[in-house]
Amino acid sequence: MTTASEHDAETALRQTLRWLGAAPLGALAQLACRFGYAARGFVYLSIGAIAVLAALDHVPDAEGSVGAMEAWAQWPLGSALLWITGLGLYGFSGWRVLQSVFDADRQGTSLKALATRAGQGVSAAVYGVLGFSVFGALDLLDDLGDPEDRDAEQAAVEQTLSFPGGEWLIIAVGGFILAAGVANLVKALRGGFCKDLVCEGAAARLAEPLGRLGYGARGIAFIVAGVMMGQAGLHANASEAAGLSEALQAMENAPYGNAVLVLIALGLVCFGAFALMEARYRTIPAGEVVDD
Repeated sequence: MTTASEHDAETALRQTLRWLGAAPLGALAQLACRFGYAARGFVYLSIGAIAVLAALDHVPDAEGSVGAMEAWAQWPLGSALLWITGLGLYGFSGWRVLQSVFDADRQGTSLKALATRAGQGVSAAVYGVLGFSVFGALDLLDDLGDPEDRDAEQAAVEQTLSFPGGEWLIIAVGGFILAAGVANLVKALRGGFCKDLVCEGAAARLAEPLGRLGYGARGIAFIVAGVMMGQAGLHANASEAAGLSEALQAMENAPYGNAVLVLIALGLVCFGAFALMEARYRTIPAGEVVDD
């Protein structure tokens, strides 16, 4: 099978469509992965857009992944958007499994590679749960304003804190989120976002700044969320637990918070836009793994 790197002038999407005739199972797997990147992009575009509106006082609060999807669900055709996004998130979760378990990106077995693949495994679980949550929202369209639904994260933390050693588990979760944020910042500083993309011209010039700004903003948001989650464990106080929405809200409440939130929100929009570029241009050898 011809790989994307052997045809620089041919977009990855066109190549995938050409593969449908030669290896339909592998091509469908790759299309599912690209659909997953598009869904991931849509989620972050939504989070960023709502956060900008929150900073400008057009909506009450910034939202995380599930909250952003619930907001779209209230629009016309919202159910259709949830179905499409939920399926796409399952596709992205599957791609992360291929990267983590089957080493689809051929990262190898060095310590650094294994750490990266472990992170991709966690990402597979996170996006799988997010996809499940999106489909769950389809059954709750009449109760999207239910406080119990919005407090589900803190309720889970409170239950965890009730277990022996629960505080340490919450601290560990906070540490993992913090580490993920630092990793995103490091990636933003290092750059090289065109490495896995098959594009040229304006698209190639746009990818690098979008990737840097997007991963930088995502890293800062994750660091804030990780610190807040860690504090919830240290203080054994579930009300201090935070996800992405609470982290964004904390930024808004800080000095010069509206300006900070706008900058981070625009960065998350850049992250979403970069994910859409990955959906089209990224080299995704999922078909090779499935065919093998």
